[in-house]
Amino acid sequence: MKIILANPRGFCAGVNMAIESLDRALELYGTPLYVYHEIVHNRPVVERFRKRGVVFVDAVAEIPNGATVLYSAHGVAPAIRSAAAKRNLRAIDATCPLVTKVHLEAVRFAKDGYHIVLIGHEGYDEVLGTMGEAPESIRLVQDEAEVEALDLPANAKVAYLTQTTLSVDDAEVIIAALRKRFPHIVGPSRDDICYATQNRQEAVKDIVPDADIVIVLGSQNSSNSMRLAEIAESCGKRAYLIDSVRELVDESFTGRETVLITAGASAPEEVVEECVAYLQERFGASVETRTVREEHVSFPLPRELRVLSN
Repeated sequence: MKIILANPRGFCAGVNMAIESLDRALELYGTPLYVYHEIVHNRPVVERFRKRGVVFVDAVAEIPNGATVLYSAHGVAPAIRSAAAKRNLRAIDATCPLVTKVHLEAVRFAKDGYHIVLIGHEGYDEVLGTMGEAPESIRLVQDEAEVEALDLPANAKVAYLTQTTLSVDDAEVIIAALRKRFPHIVGPSRDDICYATQNRQEAVKDIVPDADIVIVLGSQNSSNSMRLAEIAESCGKRAYLIDSVRELVDESFTGRETVLITAGASAPEEVVEECVAYLQERFGASVETRTVREEHVSFPLPRELRVLSN
């Protein structure tokens, strides 16, 4: 057996910043420390912090008055910030700057009188946060059919935005449908889909022709991880989206000579290393790393933690 390790894979700059922020907040404030939603969409990471005393909540009302709350990398709506202020919470904002960019675009388009079409997945934390910035102005679409069903006025000013973790190919199809329906539609000054999402998808597309099977390390609620598995499947290769080595099934590798391993932007490298070690021990696998694109991006800690650190 041969393993091809896709590079880039795993943690992106936004996830690194969010996890470092939570580590730093634990040092400064101790426990209990509250996080609004999961810090990142990865079960091993969340469980590791839960064991350290972090409490993950889905509503501000679950947090005691005056406590410390950290907002996850996916961002929150203004209503959440207001609710936190009313409870006198110490809030630390670990929203990924690339998500913040989309929030600011939503605010700008809404102020300029645009009807905003957000391309994304209903119910995802990032989408909820973005729509909360201008709820009266934003419509969510998930596919071409929903584009056709939009009932905007004929003379409407229309703009589009996208969730940062979409499939690049799927987003392009929906954007094309929007431009066909609304020829004067405008978009963001720069692509909303984040560099890490694009790079990991590009790596899978580039390498998957040489693989017989694909292992994607990531959680089922991770949008960008799911897209990697879907891309592999669309290329005719069987793909497994798993959280850890414990989910590997030996029978899946019968007759498979080459295994492509990658990881979503919220999956830690340690889970990749554990899977590689297992396949080496069980099947005598050799390992090759293929780098499709280099990444040298980093984000600073939230302002609240930078001030305290200094």
